[in-house]
Parts: sequence; C-alpha cells; structure tokens
Amino acid sequence: MTTSTRGAQAPAVLVLEDGRSFRGRAYGAVGETFGEAVFSTGMTGYQETLTDPSYHRQVVVMTAPHIGNTGVNDEDGESRRIWVSGYVVRDPARTPSNWRSRRSLDDELVAQGVVGISGIDTRALTRHLRERGAMRVGIFSGGSLADEAALLARVQQAPQMKGADLSAEVTTAEAYVVPAVGTKRFTVAAVDLGIKAMTPQRMAERGIEVHVLPASASVEDVYAVRPDGVFFSNGPGDPAAAEHPVALMRAVLERRTPLFGICFGNQILGRALGFGTYKLKYGHRGINQPVQDRTTGKVEVTAHNHGFAVDAPLDTVSDTPYGRAEVSHVCLNDSVVEGLQLLDRPAFSVQYHPEAAAGPHDAAYLFDRFVSLMEDQRA
Repeated sequence: MTTSTRGAQAPAVLVLEDGRSFRGRAYGAVGETFGEAVFSTGMTGYQETLTDPSYHRQVVVMTAPHIGNTGVNDEDGESRRIWVSGYVVRDPARTPSNWRSRRSLDDELVAQGVVGISGIDTRALTRHLRERGAMRVGIFSGGSLADEAALLARVQQAPQMKGADLSAEVTTAEAYVVPAVGTKRFTVAAVDLGIKAMTPQRMAERGIEVHVLPASASVEDVYAVRPDGVFFSNGPGDPAAAEHPVALMRAVLERRTPLFGICFGNQILGRALGFGTYKLKYGHRGINQPVQDRTTGKVEVTAHNHGFAVDAPLDTVSDTPYGRAEVSHVCLNDSVVEGLQLLDRPAFSVQYHPEAAAGPHDAAYLFDRFVSLMEDQRA
C-alpha cells in the first residue's frame, strides 16, 4: 500500500518476522509493503531484477552498496512492470549517469508505487538472512513508526511464500507471438509462468517463432500452434502448489515433443518426473552463481533467482514414468540440483536463467541445445 509519492528524507523502518528491525530513509514510494525478504548478489542489472516476474511478492535486498548509478532506460525492462514487493538498498545514487538513462531509479519506483528503504546496513541484513533464512518482512514509511511490536504483528500476519501458487498473477492475459529473426526454422509454444522478455527473444534470434501462452493454457492450446518444441518459463511461487503446469508438462512428455524448461520450469519438470521439491534456506539470487554442466564438465557463471529446488539424487540415474532421468547441472556452492535431463525422451531443464538479462553469457548454449533437440526430432 502506498500512501504518498515521494519521501527521500522520510524515516522508514524494515521489520523482519523474527523481530529484528533496521531503520533508514524512504526510497521510492512512501507507504508500506510486505513480502519475503531475499537478497540478490548482482552488482549490476537492477532494472532486469526489478522487472523479473519471478520476484513477485518478494522484498529484494541488494548486497551491492551503490544502486541506481545508471538510472532507468526504456529498453532493459523484462516485463510490463516492476514486480518486487519492496526494495532495499544501502547507498542510492544521487544522480544517474548513462547515455541510455531516461529517469532515476527513485523516480521509477515512485511512479510504480514501489515502497523501499535506503541507508541501512545491507551487509548486516544479508548476514542475518543467510543465518536465519529468507523470511517475511515489512517496510514502513511516512506514518507512525514508534510501535514496532504492532508493525511486527502485521508482518507475521502476511502470507508466506511456501504454498503460494502465483503463476496466474504474473502470466500474460492473452497469447502473443514473438516472430523469428530472419528465416523461420521452428515453432515453439512457450508457457508463461512469469517469463522474461529476453527469453523468447533469444529463441527468436535462432529462427524460432515463439507463441507465448498464458499459464492456464490447455494441452489443446499448446498443440494448436503446431509446435516443434514446448518451453516452460521461469516464475514465482512454490512449485509444490503448481498443479496445472505439472499436468500440462506430463501431457507434453507423453507426446515426446522436445521440451525445455528454465527456473520454475525446471521445478515443474522435477515434479512431472516424480521428484519432490523443497524450500531453500535463503535461495540463489544474483548473476554470479557457479554451476557445473555435468554432461560436459564445464563450469559456468550463471544468473539465478530461485528459492525452491528439486530433490533428485545427484549421482544415480532415476527411473521415471517417462524413462531414465539424471541431474545434468549442479551448483558448486551447495550441491543444489540445477538441471535435469531425460535420457529416453527429448526433454531437459535448468534451474537458472540462460537468457543473460542481466548476467553472464556462459549458458547461452542451452538455447542451441534446445534447437538441436528439435532438429533431431524433425530428422
């Protein structure tokens, strides 16, 4: 809830559900907001982070101290709006400087009603979240902030991320098409569970015409576009609560259509194969996470945004209703499953974001791997 538009000097307080609080100044809109407190380790790419639908209902803490240096432009947004519930920075830029900048980050947060806080010790807050885990949080500014016990009670009444089914809140309302760049080679049906704009663009660059479908799409909707492949996108929420995407993916697997999933799509593939999922203590968020592709041995620096993971055995091939499956990628920090592949059907997924918006380009080959699956199927 936003009560006014701007308050760079207004006092603000951040209250975690375990009772710890941090006092600072309002940043962006003045008012109050609630969500799950998470931290992102990226030093750049804040505009892409803010507009990533996977951050829906999350309050993002930036570990890099200086945010807003390059302002906000009209090209780098990953969706139609900012999705974060709140924004936490230490030292916001006073004056943005970049040739593409059109307005300050503060102005953009105000315009979209995003409540934030600045001037707090984000290192201490990040260490707290690493030790205690991601948790509910509230940011309050512009009103009475004296009674922290009352504010804490409101934070503890906010909904939790575990059990939240959020795809319907971020998906496209209507199907749309991203045309192939140059000669059209393939058609892909992309199920939008919270898709980033750069993802269909990366496929279009490879000659793929992408039909982006709402999360509620039926198997009939998917195959009405006569796809050579089916893609399941990133998105927010608890995969254990996402029943429709799991059923839809199983229908695609039954037809043996080449399939590629990223982030939330990886978790949906895990569930479709019969694996469980679980909530990570504080998740992986940022553009500097090391992952090994176990099929090649190559180590990649990758972009992540996930608070849940697939519970699959790392070192054994598993039997599933759709043939043999194995873990194809693993995080080198904590051995979390970062990718799955079927050995008897053309399907694979990764837990991270290969579209490199913002982030490293190490994982761009995954789109080429998807193209290879469709080429093999056609042959």
